[in-house]
Amino acid sequence: MSIQLLNGDCIEKMKSFSAEYVDLTVTSPPYDNLRDYRGYYFNFEGVAQELYRVTKTGGVVVWIVGDATVEGNETGTSFRQALRFKEIGFNLHDTMIYAKRAVGACGSCYSYQHAFEYMFVLVKGKLKCFNPIKDLISQRAGKPTRYTKSAKSNSNGYSLDSHIKIAPPSSKRQNIWTYDIGFGSGDDKTKHPAVFPELLAQDHILSWSNSGDMVLDPFLGSGTTGKMAILNGRNFIGIEISQEYLNVAQERINKATTSELEPQHSIPS
Repeated sequence: MSIQLLNGDCIEKMKSFSAEYVDLTVTSPPYDNLRDYRGYYFNFEGVAQELYRVTKTGGVVVWIVGDATVEGNETGTSFRQALRFKEIGFNLHDTMIYAKRAVGACGSCYSYQHAFEYMFVLVKGKLKCFNPIKDLISQRAGKPTRYTKSAKSNSNGYSLDSHIKIAPPSSKRQNIWTYDIGFGSGDDKTKHPAVFPELLAQDHILSWSNSGDMVLDPFLGSGTTGKMAILNGRNFIGIEISQEYLNVAQERINKATTSELEPQHSIPS
């Protein structure tokens, strides 16, 4: 198993990678200056171009972002980034939602509490790997159920092509994933200002990669993606511009490589 942790600017570090080197990227950049990141900022355009170059054909980038609200007006940075990824050549495979459980009072007093971030799933070419997590519990498990194969359009509207089969005990989950916020417990208690949940990272790693694949996080932070990649048998490269945060990530990933614990298991939303 290969582990590389690199200190420096992620654009410059990625330039040293071979083209088509990475199977999966799971990352959350320091977007819209919502967190104090030791004065660092990032060049989105440069990062996006390098991610496209180093991602294998069929590989995936999971880009986890949100938007700041300035004087009652959301920036829309997330959407602009997603559209720019498409212009570069990525396919926007899915727009997923990371819903935050028990987030507390967050956002303007003139709007509903803000409790989610976007998870843009971007694919270079035709998707090569999808291992769906099937933990959506069916209330009709074991019972005959009508399923629609397709809805074909005709001059009279839609004609449904359906069949009857026994409902399975569980099925593929939906694209809104709910987790406790990352800094709430256990090993997620770090000095980093924007930790995302370990299970979130793990669920994407399991979904979009296979054992032995190369996983990248160009904004390593406290090392959550790296820890879960290693625990689930993937190779990993992490890049972090802050030496302080890199030290935190190094410690967490070192513990993961020597841990005898089994990988965590997702809890249905």
